[in-house]
Amino acid sequence: MNVPEAEIFPLLKGKVAIVTGGSQGMGKATASVFLRAGAKVVIGDVKEKEGNETVAELSQHGDILFVRTDISKSEEVRNLVAQTVARFRKLDVAINNAALTPDSTPLIDFDETYWSKLMDINLTGTALCCKWEMQQIIKQGSKGSIVNIASINAFKTLPNMPAYTAAKHALIGLTKHAAMEGGPKGIRVNAIAPGAIFSDMAVSALKIIGSTVEEFAPTVSYLNRFGMAHEVAHGSLWLSSDSASYITGVCLPIDGGCLAK
Repeated sequence: MNVPEAEIFPLLKGKVAIVTGGSQGMGKATASVFLRAGAKVVIGDVKEKEGNETVAELSQHGDILFVRTDISKSEEVRNLVAQTVARFRKLDVAINNAALTPDSTPLIDFDETYWSKLMDINLTGTALCCKWEMQQIIKQGSKGSIVNIASINAFKTLPNMPAYTAAKHALIGLTKHAAMEGGPKGIRVNAIAPGAIFSDMAVSALKIIGSTVEEFAPTVSYLNRFGMAHEVAHGSLWLSSDSASYITGVCLPIDGGCLAK
């Protein structure tokens, strides 16, 4: 697929941003967009090789740092924030994107071990990110913006994803609570709900079910196509910028109209 990327303006000039899960997919696209929008970026990810490769690739656009981080571990998230401040002196923006891939069994036969692992990362891990990010922004006495990456699964059930669906529903509640706590401190907290986003993983999944991108796209989008990672990244860019200065506690679907179907 080839969807042209929108022009990028310096909306984050002088800002410092963390992007978790930033070594691939939507996280990597977000890191790229943020760098070109003027931010200094720190990516946190468990995938060390891919993280270092991403830093090498994107360093042409600006200052970027990789910190190996398992967001399900509080001390590692705390270290991510500490390393960010040690390198760039502050934290202004955080995109909490890291997540485990969906489960693949019905509720009546769900994998309890995978359920616990997914909740530890997708829900508790995101909460830990909010905790340490908000603490740092409050400590600075400055304003800040946090964007949690949810999913259309936060609103719409799909077969064989009970853990993923439950975690993403809960993430919306977490976002609203964080917005309530952060608002008086000048911290805006929002979420984005991506729909079907084009990736190698999506193509592989469609092959398994015997379909193609062209055949499947009309079922998930009024625009008759999959979304691109950079389109999600631009949503995060807008919510993180001063252009969205009176927006907090909301979830922005980037789904081509899927939730309207």
